[in-house]
Amino acid sequence: MAEVLNLPPGIAGLLTIMARLRDRDSGCPWDIEQDFASIAPYTIEEAYEVADAIDRKDLVSLKDELGDLLLQVVFHARMAEEQGAFAFDDVVAAISDKMVRRHPHVFGDASVEDVEAQTVAWEEQKRREREAAGEVDTSALAGIARGLPEWQRAVKLQKRAAAVGFDWPDVSPVIAKLHEEIEEVRAEFAAVAAAPDDAAAHDRLEDEIGDVLFVCANLARHGKVDVGAALRRANLKFERRFRAMETLAAQDGLALAELPLEGQDAYWDKSKRAERGES
Repeated sequence: MAEVLNLPPGIAGLLTIMARLRDRDSGCPWDIEQDFASIAPYTIEEAYEVADAIDRKDLVSLKDELGDLLLQVVFHARMAEEQGAFAFDDVVAAISDKMVRRHPHVFGDASVEDVEAQTVAWEEQKRREREAAGEVDTSALAGIARGLPEWQRAVKLQKRAAAVGFDWPDVSPVIAKLHEEIEEVRAEFAAVAAAPDDAAAHDRLEDEIGDVLFVCANLARHGKVDVGAALRRANLKFERRFRAMETLAAQDGLALAELPLEGQDAYWDKSKRAERGES
């Protein structure tokens, strides 16, 4: 199809397509009316679909999803170009300059001993860049984007704190802290049950549940486990087992929704046994 339209090859063709889609006179009405804010959710969604294809080890889908993600970059760059702010080539130049600047051990004379040393050097380079840009926030936590998914931001906050020595030496105190936070959640649930209309009690419960999630992120960091990947795996496991429950119940002529919790739990256990190859 690209050949039929006489598009140039490679990225130039994609840039041409986006320019046509955004043409005020002959473009697509939907594409024309979009702006940065309306497209941003799609950009995030496409990034997650890339991660999903990687999790599934589906390279065919990964090719398509990477294309969808690239389209998002092209879309944003085109809107910026229309405003006279920057164009796609400026985006490429900026990231190229950044990669060279932040890898002096590859493109310069610097050297690093290992991955950990490289991470420290990377963060130090970012700090210098923020300082050169006139940023006045000198905290070790400066520059962590507030638009990140909160679990990802939690890990970044913890890593930055750990870089200046504010960290537990191993996983044992993290697990102890998790137990402590769970007990505090238990107490706040009791308080809410005793006063269900008390807004302050609900706020305290939210605060304590947040503490549990923050400690879980720390637990994953100490185990060198990606929180997002772990949660995606848990989601997939739950979905797989729940769908198996529905199938097993249907094979017995039953609708899962009509069963009491005890009956549903029996099918849950049966689905787990079937997954493990047990009878």
